[in-house]
Amino acid sequence: MWTRESIQQLIRDRLSDYLLVIVSNRQPYIHSFRKGQVVFQRGAGGVITALDPVMRACSGLWVAYGNGDADPLVTDRKGRVGVPPNNPSYTLKRVFLNKEDIDGYYYGYSNQAIWPLSHMAFQRPEFYKEHWDTYVEVNKKFAQAVLEEVENKKAFIFIQDYHLALLPKFLKESEKENLIVAHFWHIPWPSHETFRICPQKQEILDGLLYNDLLGFHIRHFCDNFLEAVDREMESRIDRERYAVIRGEQETLVRAFPISVDFEELNRISQTQEVEMAQKELTEEYNLNKYKIIIGLDRIDYTKGIPERLLAIDRLLEKYPRFKEKIIFIQMGEISRIHLSRYKMLNDQINSLVEEINWKHSTGKWRPVIMVRRHLDFSELIAFYKLASVCVVSSLHDGMNLVAKEFVSSRSDEDGVLVLSQFTGASRELDSALLINPYDRDDFADQLAKALTMAKKEREKRMRKLREVVARNNIYRWAGKIISELLKLEFEEGE
Repeated sequence: MWTRESIQQLIRDRLSDYLLVIVSNRQPYIHSFRKGQVVFQRGAGGVITALDPVMRACSGLWVAYGNGDADPLVTDRKGRVGVPPNNPSYTLKRVFLNKEDIDGYYYGYSNQAIWPLSHMAFQRPEFYKEHWDTYVEVNKKFAQAVLEEVENKKAFIFIQDYHLALLPKFLKESEKENLIVAHFWHIPWPSHETFRICPQKQEILDGLLYNDLLGFHIRHFCDNFLEAVDREMESRIDRERYAVIRGEQETLVRAFPISVDFEELNRISQTQEVEMAQKELTEEYNLNKYKIIIGLDRIDYTKGIPERLLAIDRLLEKYPRFKEKIIFIQMGEISRIHLSRYKMLNDQINSLVEEINWKHSTGKWRPVIMVRRHLDFSELIAFYKLASVCVVSSLHDGMNLVAKEFVSSRSDEDGVLVLSQFTGASRELDSALLINPYDRDDFADQLAKALTMAKKEREKRMRKLREVVARNNIYRWAGKIISELLKLEFEEGE
């Protein structure tokens, strides 16, 4: 089984001559001002959840956008700071972007074009030339930041996600001969019928084909990518090896299902801090007498939050015996709120919560609670421990690490995971109750089944889920990627 120690050993034995660099849009730690003091918090999202423990195990350099208002204050003149702040074990180099950069590169091309293009959630992507131009320029800024640190060292550069599709090309065009470049695409890759509408499809494929290794969550996304390359690019595809050859550049395309640090989450779930947080949350939200159903998501139209709320409504209509017996808690911070479709989604969620509570509440009992404040890690794990049921109802998701976090946190081997069949995680976590989030009645039926499931059955399912996540942990994901890279022939500069 892959562990933190085995990853450290692999890197010491095989990659000790290389600088290990991770590049992502989102940073692992954020410094901000609170009541006049500089404080830090861990960044949100699956990329951080997955890679922070790997970097803490391996040391190295993480390059990311510095979005905290106190970030410039704590970095050196090159934008670097040791992290985690309370026990530094690797270096974070921040790329500082201006408002125009963020509007065009992040809110614009990344999240109005690539994000909806890649998710089958019935949202039309919007393509604007000015957003694309800014996306190109910001990718160049990231390349400059990486190359400034690499200098003439041998480096393994591991790029994350759809924000940086052009970065591999800009790095390789620097003609530095000691770079091995890998890229993990954390969201789905669409079918060619969908991808072909993108005006910049060839530029995106061209950028990604400068990688030595390109990873997706599941084989289906690899197949979609190869089909896009076959239809759009002059290249040779070796389908037996899952490789694309263009000139002297070969790109291996592989499926690597991402995961979480099972052992660490399992350990944290049993600490006094989490036990105390459970008590405080129970008191804060008056949860003592109820079975708790939880949802934890960034507020995004791909996560199926309205569908989840409608299923709770249908549950209470169809099975009124659950009234005054359950509480559904939806946790999630607002994101990208000044984009119109996110504002509309937030308004829709607020409206549904109000309608459901008005329709079903009795006396002091309300069936739905929205938690919009930032949760520290102990509170997050505490909510997982408090829940009888965790609901992941994504309409389309590359993987979904909330499902795996919930399973890893249940050291008591209890609780039920209700999981959308449209997540990558459903391929592995088949002992969950699988749902189609568009089927409101069946969704409600599965929630009822989860709430009434016998303890013996709950424990049997949870043990199976925990075995899968423990075996396929984040270190196995990283180890398989590094092992694949070590198979590549790397020609030294003469």
